This record gives sequence, C-alpha cells and structure tokens, in this order.
Amino acid sequence: MSSYTAPLKDMQFVLTELAGIDKVAALPGYEEASADVVEAILGESAKFTGGVLAPLNFSGDVEGAQWAEKVVTVPKGFKDAYRQFVDNGWNALSGNPEYGGQGLPKVVSAAVQEMWKSSNMAFSLCPLLTLGAIEALELAGTDAQKAMYLPNMVSGTWTGTMNITEPQAGSDLAAIRSRAVPQGDGTYRIFGQKIFITYGDHDMAENTIHLVLARTPDAPEGVKGISLFVVPKFMVKPDGSLGERNDAYCVSIEHKLGIHASPTCVMALGDSGGAIGTLVGKENHGLKYMFVMMNAARFAVGLEGLAIGESAYQHAVAYARDRVQGRAIEGSASGVPIIQHPDIRRMLMLMRSQVEAMRALAYSVAAAHDAAARHPDAAERAQNQSYVDLMIPVVKGWSTETGNDLAYLGVQVHGGMGFIEETGAAQFMRDARITTIYEGTTGIQANDLMGRKIAREGGATIKAVLGMMQQTRAEVTKQAGTEFVAIAAALGRGIEALQQATDHIVANYGSDVRAVAVGAVPFLKLMGIVSGGWMMARAALVAQGKIAAGDADPFFPAKIATAHFYADHVMAAAAGLAQEVVQGGMSALSLDEAMF
Repeated sequence: MSSYTAPLKDMQFVLTELAGIDKVAALPGYEEASADVVEAILGESAKFTGGVLAPLNFSGDVEGAQWAEKVVTVPKGFKDAYRQFVDNGWNALSGNPEYGGQGLPKVVSAAVQEMWKSSNMAFSLCPLLTLGAIEALELAGTDAQKAMYLPNMVSGTWTGTMNITEPQAGSDLAAIRSRAVPQGDGTYRIFGQKIFITYGDHDMAENTIHLVLARTPDAPEGVKGISLFVVPKFMVKPDGSLGERNDAYCVSIEHKLGIHASPTCVMALGDSGGAIGTLVGKENHGLKYMFVMMNAARFAVGLEGLAIGESAYQHAVAYARDRVQGRAIEGSASGVPIIQHPDIRRMLMLMRSQVEAMRALAYSVAAAHDAAARHPDAAERAQNQSYVDLMIPVVKGWSTETGNDLAYLGVQVHGGMGFIEETGAAQFMRDARITTIYEGTTGIQANDLMGRKIAREGGATIKAVLGMMQQTRAEVTKQAGTEFVAIAAALGRGIEALQQATDHIVANYGSDVRAVAVGAVPFLKLMGIVSGGWMMARAALVAQGKIAAGDADPFFPAKIATAHFYADHVMAAAAGLAQEVVQGGMSALSLDEAMF
C-alpha cells in the first residue's frame, strides 16, 4: 500500500541525456558530480526512501501529528527516520562545504528530493523549509549568524521554518502586523501571530530556527517596511550549546485535508515578554530576502507535483495489473486484469507521459540553475538565470496542477476501491491538493509568469526558448516513422499556440492588463504542456539515437511510445488554451458582479 520504487532508469536518463549532468560536473566546484558518483547517490537514496520513508507514509497519515500544551509530536517512526536522514547526510547533500555540506549540484539534489517527496511528502516538508532558510541566511545573514546557525542547519541537526503568513495577511504581505522592537543590544523582541507554519514545532530535531517577517517601529507602510529576523526556538549560547527556551510557541496545529503527519502550526510570538530575534540583512529589506526562500520553495513544491504524480502512477499500475474485473473488450471467456481495458491504459499513459515530461522539465531547470551559479562565462550565467526565472512559475504551477490531475486519475483507475482509504490512492489526492496553494497559488504563479517574466521584458526570454523548441522540432522532422511524424506535428502546433499567446500578452498587457490577466492560468498551463512536449520530443530523439546505435534496451522504444502518446493526447490541449488566452478576457470581464 505504501510501497515506492524510485524510477532510477528514467531519472538517470533525464540527468544524463536531457539535463546534461556531464556539463554540470564540468562547472567549477561540481567536479565530484561524476556519473558514477551520481548513480551511487541515487541508488542509496532509492534504498532509504523505499525502505525507511515509504513504509511510514500511510501510518503517518492515519496517526497524524499531535499537539498538547504547546508541544508537537510527530507520528511513530518519524523521529527515528529523521535521525537516519541526518546521519546519512541527506540534508547536507547540496549544502555549502564551508558549513559542512557536500556541495553537490542542485540537479542532483532535485532527483534525490523527488524521491523524498514521492515516498513520504509529509516527512519531506521538514527539510524543504530548512533548505530554504539556509539559502536566505547564506545570502543575507551576518558572519556571526552564519557561524551560529548554518553548520547545524546544513547537517539537519537543527531545522528551519518560514514565518510569513498571518490571519489577516495571506498572500498580501503588505498587511503583515507582527512587530519587532529593538532592545539596544542588537536584539529585537518580536510580537505577533503566524499561521500555516509548516513544522513550526516538532520533536524530530533539538532546535528549530524560525525566519520571521515583522515590522520595526519606524518602518514605512506596505511591503517596503518588512524586515526579516532569525528567531531560534532555543537560544544559542556563544559556545554553540542550547540555552533558554525562546518566547515562540505553537499554540495549535491545523486539522487538514491531507499531509496529516506534517504539523501545520499556529505560532504565537511574544506572549510572555517577546521572542528574541536578530535582524537578517538590512532593515526593511526582509521581503527581498524571504523571496530567496520562496523561490527555492516554489521549485521544491513543483517537485512535489511531479513526485505525487509518480507515486499515484505506481500505485495505479500495480492495482491495474492485479485487479481482475470484466471481460476484454473484444470478448473473452473470463475476467481479465483491468490493465487490458483501453480506457485504463489511456489513464495510465496520461499519468506516465506527464510524469516523465514534468521530470525532464524540472531537472533541466535545476541544471540551468547550476550553470547560472557556477558557469565561468558571465553571459552564460545570465542566459541560464533568465531561463530559470522564466520556468520557476511553470515548474511550480503546471507541475502541481498536473500532479493533482494525476492523483485524481489514480483514484479513478482504482474505481470504487480508490475511494477507500486503505488502498492508499485517496491519500495521494488529499496530499496533492495543498501543492497548488503552497508558496503562492497557481494564479499568483501565472501572474508572475505573465507580468514579471514576459510582459516586463517584451517576451525576450520566452522567444529564445521558442527558438530552441523550433530547433528540436526541426530535428524531429528528420526522423522516419509515424511516431516522429506525430511528435513533430504536435510540437509544431504547440509552438504556434504558445507563440500566438505570447504575442497577445506582449502586445496588450500594457493597455488592458485586466483582460490579459484573465488568461494567466490558461497561459501557464499552455506553457507547461508545450514545454513538456518539447522535453518529450528531445527524449524521443535520444532514444532513437540509442536504438540506431544498436542498443536493445526496451526502455528506449518505450520512451518513444510515451512521447508519441503525449503528443497525441496531452499536446492536443494547446490550441484551446491559446484561444482562452487570446479571446477569453473580455467575455470573463463582461459579467456583472451580481451574477456571482
């Protein structure tokens, strides 16, 4: 029920053939990420996630995190699993070696994190927030803050959180009211309440380091008056040992649709005199620093969509192979496994093809992130950073929306048994639901993509990406076979639809932003689908090259068949989505508010 087997074959294919791990390993500082080292890391991660984390997924969901007297405890087995997680060095995988990290590339970390999330999403949320907090402190923390907190956070001995949301301030961060009062000794006393704080308290680690947004007394109104503070659960003494308990407590945990094993905390700061914190970076610059955490988290949440899609697919395939129900459509004397029914196969292929497309896109973005950080040529760094910035909202928004769709399909493949909790299919659907909301809803990602990433620069980066897609299409058209004819045609139609929608945004965003914004989410889905089709076309080309070279591995014809299915079934939506973007604005805005 809670089994998980990491798809190592496809992961390694994507890393090697599409993300270019050899090029990443050639970047300064990443020399140790050789093919054999990466293969060994993935293999060990597969053992840990399949053998330790996956067995806790269902039981953790049933038991859930518990709260009593301002103390949170995690489900049975989680604490021991986290100890193994830290002892085996998984939290430190991509960490800065200066603070005890292993310094491996983001693209390797992305593959490993996918396994964490597929095997046990609720567990994986704890290191997700810690890694984001580490990035923010590395960017803006003082030398003293880095020395005090980062070694233990990188190892995972201490965990980290993001304390952003307040009851009156969800996505509207300008409405934040938490106060930070200077004490004259370099510290501040923080007062306020934060909600929806993932792993705001738990018993897996000895200390939790909160990064908190608050306002100083003279701060200007709005987002320009927000500062960032580091507030530890236990104060840290100069020698690194833990001191007194800070005035930051979890006063309740939420009762949620899914991810029951992950405590979602209401945090009270300063109920007994003020939570002691220190300023991170410059006063009133907190939002800028917090977005470092948020961008890292948005990519990681996109991986959650991919990961849950993979798990839902694995469960659905296993069930479809075993479940005998109905006769074959062409007639049979007795019942057959449901995997023989055409509609079941259609659903399974929808799941498989989109999982593979999401994985390829996410890993390509992670590899570009590595190049943006380490490439010796400034122009290459800038080009890769532009690609990353463009694609982060796509990875986050499209992958999580698709992950929800695939979890839904997983339940449907199970039929009536999918509605029964014991099969495990329903948990994926419940757990997936939060991913389209975490770190900014799909609408927020879509507005960011349309406004900041396309309209603001006149579509320069996306036009460059469209050019790369056209190059792939030209290569596909040179291949023989009905599969490649279909892939080339579908990719061509997808590129045309994406170009049409992009031109509409660039031409009209400045003059009629409300009408254009109606099409933001359809545009994000369009870009995700076409980008996924581009990646699948690239994968099919590589697979064909392997076959032509004499490789008889059945993985390669299966990859071509999956790309063909994606072209026929998933890419078909591109034209309709483009029409929504171009023509849907005025019809939506013409409705009178009284109609709602």
